[in-house]
Order: sequence, then structure tokens, then C-alpha cells
Amino acid sequence: MQKFKINSIIFISVIAVIFGCNAYYLAKLYGSIRKDVEREVMAAMSDADIDDLMYRAGRAQGLSSNVQMQEVDEPKPPRKAEASTYRDDNGQLISVRTEADGTVVEEKAMLSENGSYSNQMVDAMSRQFHSLMDQYIDYDMQVMDSVLRNQLSYRFIYPDHVYVEVVNRNDSVICPNHESVDKSGLDSFRICINYNEGIYYKAYLTPLTRHILSQMMGVIVTVFLLIASFAAAFWYLFRTVSELRTIEEMKDDFVSNMTHELKTPISIAYSANDALLNYDAANDTAKQRAYLAIAIKQLKHLGELVENILAVSMERRKALTLRTERIYLPELVGEIASAQQMRADKDISITLDVIEQIDVAADKSHLSNVLNNLIDNAIKYSGESVVIHITISADSIEVTDNGIGIPSKSLPFIFDKFYRVPHGNRQDVRGYGIGLYYVKHILEKMGWSISAKSQEGVGTTFVIKFNGHEN
Repeated sequence: MQKFKINSIIFISVIAVIFGCNAYYLAKLYGSIRKDVEREVMAAMSDADIDDLMYRAGRAQGLSSNVQMQEVDEPKPPRKAEASTYRDDNGQLISVRTEADGTVVEEKAMLSENGSYSNQMVDAMSRQFHSLMDQYIDYDMQVMDSVLRNQLSYRFIYPDHVYVEVVNRNDSVICPNHESVDKSGLDSFRICINYNEGIYYKAYLTPLTRHILSQMMGVIVTVFLLIASFAAAFWYLFRTVSELRTIEEMKDDFVSNMTHELKTPISIAYSANDALLNYDAANDTAKQRAYLAIAIKQLKHLGELVENILAVSMERRKALTLRTERIYLPELVGEIASAQQMRADKDISITLDVIEQIDVAADKSHLSNVLNNLIDNAIKYSGESVVIHITISADSIEVTDNGIGIPSKSLPFIFDKFYRVPHGNRQDVRGYGIGLYYVKHILEKMGWSISAKSQEGVGTTFVIKFNGHEN
């Protein structure tokens, strides 16, 4: 068992490390997917910005008739500017602009994040549009909310709330969104729409965690199913091993206590032979034959008892076959009572009260074992002076003793296999908790039933009902 515990601890530790690694990689996967989703949101905002510019351009066209161009006295000559590009020693593309006033500006031609010049050109055009259009056409946050929601849906992102406003580089709101939304707890994203002025679109979205977890759901469910499967398998294994360990302990207890359990027939046979040797039975042929018959009967009973107990303890009870015959019950009970009274270990008094003469159909050997077991328990769990009263009626047998009794909390379990009633003051009584289990099992196979009533310090009564009748 100690080896099993050590191996179990090692096994659990390995499983814990494996699932710890799984949790770590799940967290890494979550972070990776979150970055991808955030990039998708930023791309959706850029596309929504283009869509919004198209809507605003349409509005500008409708308002063009109301725009009057300011006349000037003398037209200014157009400014001349030149531009060129070259690659530096590192292969970086450099853009060179020469302004009309002669100022030379060099800039690195930076690619956008996805390495596409076309996206960079669209971004540059968008900024140019904003620098011109923002002076004349106001922002419409409702339109921006709508087009951003559409762009997100194209990417299979469906937040509950989409809320956009215009801010400066210090996050001060320039154009608020008139929709009343609590921004606390929402994820925020922003893109620059006018670098010169430091103007940004800032979008607030329902946290993306739900969307990310939905993409990870297959992996998460699989991992948790594996955890549940491992836990169930280990619990089943541990339970099975524990049960096997319990059975092994009970078998060890059975072997160590077999001598005590078989003491009854041995002591009776011993008493009969002792009487033959010491009480001049040789001169009384009838007494000699009676004692010899008792010894032979008890030795036969001893063999049957060993076979039956081993059959039950080795789980062969399902294959047990009864040999039914008609038995005159008062005679059988009387023989058993007489044999039990011959035990010399205690002062034993057994009285038999036959209310009705009755014979029953039963297996004589097993029924004898049942009655011997009940009487033997009454003797073991009583004081030095044992009084047992057996009553035979038309439908039952009652065995009443003056023993120590059974606690009420233990009474429902006394017929369970391997169950032993805890008696702190009876540590000298040894056993393995199979006797009453055997009694109930045999009686049920015969179609009978057994029940018990008891009072601590007063005694116990076992009632055997014939033909399955209840109390």
C-alpha cells in the first residue's frame, strides 16, 4: 500500500505538471489570439474611417452649392516643389522633397504593418482627406458607430457595444458621442486620422474576452474533458484499489480468526469426548452412543461450516445451491440447543418454547448453520451467565438473549458484509463480520427473511419469518 501511495503521488504530480503546462500554453494561445483580434479591430477601424470619409464626401458634394470661394485681388503664382527617392547604404528607401521655399525634407518610406505599400497609400490619402474635409464637414459619430460595427461583423466580431469619439493626442474629447454608454470596463482602441493636428478616432468596445474564448472553446473544452477523464479514472482506480485493500484485510482477518469462529463445533465435540473419557460412559452404552453421535455430528457440522464460510468469503455465493427437504423444526432446534448447552466456556441456559408443531421446506445443513450462528452470537455477546429463549410459532422463529445488545445506530448495518458492531467493552470478541451476512443471504435464498430488535444492556431478539413474511 505504501508503494501504491508513493506511485500515486508521483502520478498526480506528473499530471499536475502536464496540466500546468497546458494552462501556460492556453494563456500563451489566448495572448496570441488577442493580438490577432486587436489587429482585426484596428483594421476594421481603418476601413470604417474610409467608409465614413465616403459618407462625408457625399455630404460635402451636397453642400458644395452653398460654399463660396473667396476671391483674391491678384492670383498667386503656383508654388513649385520637387520630389525624388533613393536607397541609402542599408537599402532603406528615402523620400526627398524640395519645397517651394527651397526647404529639403528627407523621410524614410515606411511600410505599413502588413508590409503593403497600397495600405500605406490608403492611409496617406485618408489623412489628406481628413486635413481638407475636417475643416468643412463635421464628424457624425452615429455614422462612424454604424460603419465600424459593420466592419467588425465582416470579421466575425460582434461586440454588444460600439462607441466612437474623436480625441486629441492627450485623449481629450474633441467630438463626443451622444450615445450614453458607461466606458468603464470597455476595451479601447484608437487610430490617428490627422498627424499634423494630432486627431484620433477612439473606439470603445465590449471586452473581447468572450470573442477570444469562443475561438478557443474547442481547445478549452478538450483540455477540461481530459482533466475530468483523468480525475474520474484516477478516482475509480483509487476506489478499486482501496476496496481490494479492504477485502485483503478482511481475508487476513478471516484467516487469523478462523480458529475462533470454528470454536463452537470443536468445543462441543471436545466436551462429548471428554465426557466419554472422564464420566464412566463406557459402562453406559446408551450414553456412550449419544456422546459419540454428538461428536460425529459436530465434526460433520465443522466440515460444512468451513465449506460454507469459505464459499461466501470467496464470492461464490451466486453459485450456491440449496438441497431442500422437509424438516421438523422443533426437533432440529432442540438438537442444536442441546449441543450448544454442552459448551463449557460459559454458564448457558437455552429454553425452547414450541407454540405450534411445524415442519418446513429448507436446506437442513444451512438452516442448522443459521441457527448455530444466531445462538453462538448470543453466547459470545453476553456475560458469563447466558440465557437464550427460542420460540417456534406457525410462521416464525424468535431467538432472544440477555446479551449486551446492539446500538440503535448500528442495527441497520448488522447484516452487511464485513460489518462489525463497535463494542468498546467487548474487545475480546473477535470476528470478521461475515456471520450475519451469511445468515441473511441463506434465508433470502430460501425465500425467508430475518430482522432484529435490540436494546443495549438488555438483549437482542432475531426474528426469522417463513415464506418471506414480514414482522
